[in-house]
Amino acid sequence: MFEKSRSISFVAFASIVLAACMATFILWLPFSSAGANQNVLKVGFLAVGPISDWGWNYSTNQGRLYLEKKLSDRVQTMIAEKIPESAEAERVLERMISQGCRLIFTASYGYLEPVIRVASRHPEVTFMQVNREYSSKNIGTYFTRLYQPMYLAGIVAGYMTKSNKLGFIAAHPINQILAAINAFTLGAKSVNSKIETRVIWINTWSDPPMEADAVKTLVDNGCDVIAHAQDNQNTVLRTCEKFGVYSCGYYTDGHSLAPKGWLTGACQDWGPLFVKITESVINHTWKPVSYKQGLEGGHCKLADFGQAVPENVRDKVLATENAIKNGNFVIFKGPLKDRDGKLKLPAGQKADQHWLNNINFLVSGVQGGLSITK
Repeated sequence: MFEKSRSISFVAFASIVLAACMATFILWLPFSSAGANQNVLKVGFLAVGPISDWGWNYSTNQGRLYLEKKLSDRVQTMIAEKIPESAEAERVLERMISQGCRLIFTASYGYLEPVIRVASRHPEVTFMQVNREYSSKNIGTYFTRLYQPMYLAGIVAGYMTKSNKLGFIAAHPINQILAAINAFTLGAKSVNSKIETRVIWINTWSDPPMEADAVKTLVDNGCDVIAHAQDNQNTVLRTCEKFGVYSCGYYTDGHSLAPKGWLTGACQDWGPLFVKITESVINHTWKPVSYKQGLEGGHCKLADFGQAVPENVRDKVLATENAIKNGNFVIFKGPLKDRDGKLKLPAGQKADQHWLNNINFLVSGVQGGLSITK
């Protein structure tokens, strides 16, 4: 582990980050020269946080930019950021539709309910909702198996820890985040049986002061590798770097935020999927199905390794990555028990998407409920 420094002022640091995130939402209309063509498809994106978060919302915007580049003469796009999962989302969706959007990607778990209401009023508009299982005549869903690269990150963490205590800062106990925590822990335990993962729930997608305090709490509890599933990577990774502990990222490659302590992480890669869905709408072949892909389909990937990760560890991780891509290795398979010893997946059974959509437990080795110290 690299040299530790605990000189950070949490109040000062968190206040700066929070101030950067408190502006009201912005609605972009980055129309290209394709705007003169009345046959282009206008595509909207709804983001729950700032697209500068180097995390979930940043990855959505990168996918949007990829879509614009690949279909520059066939689409126009707009994105609304920092939109709450509330009636405000419904209002912004209506505004997008009034401005001509006929395909809208709603990129946060809690948008489904507003989408259902708006979609019932606008059958001419196609909606794609992330990370929820639902379909109707004009609503489809899209998923990524981000737990797969988190398993790989767990392998790295299992090798790199000296204390055998890993930390995990998590937004909400929804199935996708529970899957990420479980996979991270299983990956670590596959190479280090002494591992335990200590979880702190933030109960919001982004709260910089709480995230900074959560890092401090985990470090005070002996954790020397910290992962997260927060939308915003800026605070978690930079605070880990200040404390001199290793970090694993989520949603995008955040190595520039923690150049010494960065190990690796899980990255979204939405661009090709956005293109595929958009082309199906343009070509009138779209159907209200769930698009589900992981490492094997390129919708997510492992982030680059940090400078601290030895070559032999990289080789082990990359071999496992290839096995997952080729279908020769499945992360969630039976027998699998929760941390209370209850069987969740029988011997010989592999997790299907229905099982993944309904994860509501943590595996053995995960300790939850730590209180944040300030």
